[in-house]
Amino acid sequence: MTVLLGPNRYGKAETRVVRVTRDGDVHRLKDCNVSVSLSGEMEDVHLTGDNAAVLPTDSQKNTVFAFAREHGIGEIEDFALLLARHFTDSQPTIQHARVEVEEYAWERLAGHSFVRAGTEVRTAVVHSAGTGGAESVVSGLRDLVVLNSTDSEFHGYIQDEYTTLPPTNDRILATEVTARWRHRGTGADFAASFASARACLLEAFAGTYSLSLQQTLYAMGRRVLETRPELCEVRLAMPNKHHFDVDLTPFGLDNPGLVFHAADRPYGLIEGTVLTGDAPPASAAWE
Repeated sequence: MTVLLGPNRYGKAETRVVRVTRDGDVHRLKDCNVSVSLSGEMEDVHLTGDNAAVLPTDSQKNTVFAFAREHGIGEIEDFALLLARHFTDSQPTIQHARVEVEEYAWERLAGHSFVRAGTEVRTAVVHSAGTGGAESVVSGLRDLVVLNSTDSEFHGYIQDEYTTLPPTNDRILATEVTARWRHRGTGADFAASFASARACLLEAFAGTYSLSLQQTLYAMGRRVLETRPELCEVRLAMPNKHHFDVDLTPFGLDNPGLVFHAADRPYGLIEGTVLTGDAPPASAAWE
C-alpha cells in the first residue's frame, strides 16, 4: 500500500487586532479577527520534520500587528490582500496564502467613545498566489438578524404520516443571515460594494412577499447580483427562526397573531447559491 501526503496548509488562526487612528480628539476604530493559512513546499516538514520551509505561525501573528501599525486597516478586503501578497512574495517556499478577516463594528458616541454595534460581523476571505498570480476575494457578513411580522405564508408542502405542521397564510418570518459574495476581480471599491450589497439584502428581504424562505433567499441573492456588476456569485445560509403562536385559551384569552414563542432550536436551515450565467469558475475562492 502506498501512503502519500495530500493537500495541507498551516497558519495562525484568530489574531485579534484593534487599530486606533488618532485624528486629534476624534478617533477611528477597527476591531478585527485575522486568520492566516499558508501552503507551498511543505513536504519535508510533514515527512521528516525539517522546518526549513516553515514561516512560524508566531511570525504570521506578528506580521498582522506590524501591518496594522504600518499600513493601518482600511477595508478588510484590502488588508487581507496586503497580508496574503506579503506572505507569498516574501517567502519562496510559500506559494499560496489564504487570509480571512472578521470585522466587529463600533458606533461612535463621542470623539473617542464607542458602543459595539449589535452582533453583525463583516467578513472577507482572500486567496493569493502572489503578485501576478491567481487571486480571489469573497466578501460578506454573518449574524444579520431580520424579521418580517407579516407578508409570509407557508403551505402546499408535502404532508406525510409524520407531518403535524399546519399550513399558514400569515406568519412571522425571521432569520439570521450569513451571506457571502464573490468578486470578479480584486480591484473593487470594497466599501461601496459592501454597503450596497448589504442594502440589497435588506431591501429584498423587506420587499418580498414570501411563500417560502427559499423564495426570499433567491430574491435577496438576485437583488445583489442585479445591482452590483462587480459580483458574480452569492451564497446564503438562513436559519428559520421559528415564532409559534402561544395558546392563551387556558386563560380565557384569544391570540389573533399578537403573542408568539420564539424557539431557538431545532430550526430549519435554508442554504442556497445564486450566480450569474457568466460567473467564472470559483476554484478555491470559497474554501
